[in-house]
Amino acid sequence: MASVAENIRQHREEIIHGWSEQAARAASARGLDGPEFKNVMPSYLASLAEEEGRPGANANARKAHIQSHVATRLRQGFNVAEVIEEFAILGRCVTHTWANAPPRDRPSPQDVERLFAELHDASVTVAERFSQHLLEDEQTEKRYVRLLQKEASQALLEDTTSLHPPLKGALELIVEAMGAQSAAVLLYEVEGERLVTAAASGLASEQLERYATSMSPSSFPGKIAAGSDETCSVLDAGATPFELSPQLRQSGLRSLLGVRLPPHRALVGVMFVGLTEVREFSPREKARLISLGQQLSVHLDNAKLYAKLREKIEALQVERGLRERFVSVLAHDLRGPLSSAKSGAHLLLRHPERLDQRRDLALRIERSIERTDQMVRDLLDANRLQAGQRLPLRLDTCDLDGIAREVVEELSAIHGDRFVLHAEEWVRGVWSAEELRRALWNLGSNAIKYGSATEPITFTVTRTGDTARAAVHNRGPVIPLADQEQIFKPFTRTHSAQEGPSKGWGLGLTLVWGCAQAHGGSVAVQSDAATGTTFTLTLPLDARPYQPREP
Repeated sequence: MASVAENIRQHREEIIHGWSEQAARAASARGLDGPEFKNVMPSYLASLAEEEGRPGANANARKAHIQSHVATRLRQGFNVAEVIEEFAILGRCVTHTWANAPPRDRPSPQDVERLFAELHDASVTVAERFSQHLLEDEQTEKRYVRLLQKEASQALLEDTTSLHPPLKGALELIVEAMGAQSAAVLLYEVEGERLVTAAASGLASEQLERYATSMSPSSFPGKIAAGSDETCSVLDAGATPFELSPQLRQSGLRSLLGVRLPPHRALVGVMFVGLTEVREFSPREKARLISLGQQLSVHLDNAKLYAKLREKIEALQVERGLRERFVSVLAHDLRGPLSSAKSGAHLLLRHPERLDQRRDLALRIERSIERTDQMVRDLLDANRLQAGQRLPLRLDTCDLDGIAREVVEELSAIHGDRFVLHAEEWVRGVWSAEELRRALWNLGSNAIKYGSATEPITFTVTRTGDTARAAVHNRGPVIPLADQEQIFKPFTRTHSAQEGPSKGWGLGLTLVWGCAQAHGGSVAVQSDAATGTTFTLTLPLDARPYQPREP
């Protein structure tokens, strides 16, 4: 009666050939590459052939073979059931050697039972090794997710305005977690599809960072962004049809694996890692990169939202400072005319016998109340503009040159003969004379406050076709471009105005802008050292078509 070990020795090549064919078919049916021996299964089979008369003598060697076999299959992407099936196939191939033999040439039932007990132990070892690997792999993944979270939290605490530094640190962790030599990421902002940043770490990081910005469909990042698959890979960068720069092809990177970062509230993008060896990526590696990409996307999204929140907080702090300054200026400016009106009223009450002084006192009270009323009106109109509403207009036919002449005469009576008017005659239109008078008064007053104390201030009124223009020019300090972009917003004053002696609410130019907008026109500023500062109010000749329809 032949033993199991003897049958294995006699039919070793037949067993190996049969196992190879059946295992390859089983792997192919699951979309896997055919299994490779690498001297593991033949060595395991040889240890079974040496068991004759010495049960369990090679148990430790076989366990080492099994662990080596499992490690190989893990790298190839096999799961536990597929590896256990390989040992079941081996058992069938061994028993097939005596299937047609006469009873005297078959192994004893006890010997066959020992064979299947050994194969069962092998399956148990496979399952244990897989469980240990999954546990270790899960702990490793948790560790890197935790490190990514720590990296993101630290970036928030550093109060950086750029995502590039925290991205570099996160990519170093991803390189380590994936066992890769390089990694890159490209981020876009959802609104407007604006490129936020690109970063890379590891081997050839400079070339990889430049390459990451390429979103051409023929490039690897473009393929990742446009693809519907969860991952995209390049087996050999030296032979890939994707667009690659010569520097990147010569960098030493060979295999690339990329994922499209899941879109969140603020950011979308792609991330990929590179290896210096040419090989396929296992399903586990792909799953890990997807998981790390998801975590990275969440943390970077939080960083972007945090940056926007910080900007809003800073804007609120600026607004709070403006409001505090506004309240201070408001109290100061209102106190003057109200005190004047109050003292005049007291004089009328205390000295009724001074009839000749009553008229002057009454006029002074009226002027003070008028000034107070104008301040309150300006404030209400500025708040209306800040809320996105239009200034209400009382339209009528009026002369722009006449309005400018009245403003120049009033300003000259207060500030002296420094104002010059160049006006074409009969610049007529359908406008609000009251709003235009206030707009030109504010422009002239600003020229007095912030312009040169010795140079003249020039008002110019012209007409071109169906458009009228009123410009106010003065010499003096130049308004920086950064201030020109903000100067028409409510409660905004230039840096030079804030540092200068002139006080104000920062509403004058806002009301000028509101006047232009309500008429269907515009206001612009040009300021440079050579020509000085000019504010130009442009109006259509008829403002009626630009008024909101009444319900």
